[in-house]
Amino acid sequence: MDTNNNNDGINNLIEKEINSHDKIFKPDFSQKTGRELLAFYLQTKFKQALAYDKKAEKSVIVDIKDDFISRFTKRLINNPQKRILIGITGESASGKSTICSEISKFISHFNQPVAIVKTDNYFNDISDLIKKYGSFDALRDNGYDIDSPQNFQLDILRKDLESIARGEDIQIPRYLLNGTGVSVPNSMLIESNKIIIVEGVATMFDAIRDVFDIKIFVETDVEIRKERFMERAVNARNQDPENALKHWEYVLEAGRKYVASSREYMDIILNGDCNLPYFTQILEYLYTITNNFQGV
Repeated sequence: MDTNNNNDGINNLIEKEINSHDKIFKPDFSQKTGRELLAFYLQTKFKQALAYDKKAEKSVIVDIKDDFISRFTKRLINNPQKRILIGITGESASGKSTICSEISKFISHFNQPVAIVKTDNYFNDISDLIKKYGSFDALRDNGYDIDSPQNFQLDILRKDLESIARGEDIQIPRYLLNGTGVSVPNSMLIESNKIIIVEGVATMFDAIRDVFDIKIFVETDVEIRKERFMERAVNARNQDPENALKHWEYVLEAGRKYVASSREYMDIILNGDCNLPYFTQILEYLYTITNNFQGV
């Protein structure tokens, strides 16, 4: 099944859902029985979408935990007011930021409030160390392991995520990406919208991952990741190719040590090399089945 057939096929599914005469009436979400009816309906429809995606040349969904759909819908039934926290992680250049951006743009397109938290802003302030060694690269070359869990402000990150899940706006730190290693505390306002997407290598560290309603791991072939990393470093960030390659070797090893092991805890594994228009159409199909009722 080629890319065009993927897109045409999912469009046909969307049209079929919109024009179907066999729709349920919109449940009363204020009542538990209404939410239970919606959960049963969505589980059936999600399984249809998964079955279709499995036939694609480049599936969006690599794997999904058997109990995820029932577990997530049960969470919606029992605690519908709680914010939905979606955690997205993956090794460097896997495509997690792109996937995060696509999800955010899609949700925003349908006027659903969404907030994004990037865990890279929770790096420790290392400005004194950079001054001592002369540059970030020199600090790295002397053994500083920046992607290690101990080099993130995980206590603050967890507190912020718990607060925003309760509906409280938060002020998160900002880590400056200018080579100075400066972290400015409480400098970025993140509003507690209904859907919160948290993205970065630190998202699924042991101290954090249990706060999420949906845990997503984005994976991509290592050669594709290397090509993306070098392209971004040399052309977008004007880094010296030799130094960029040295840093790639660092993040490759760091990813194996600190990120890859979290895969086993994930609800959904996504293909970071999937066709983005097709990925967006999968999202549109899920949105359609969630909002397509009789009398609406």
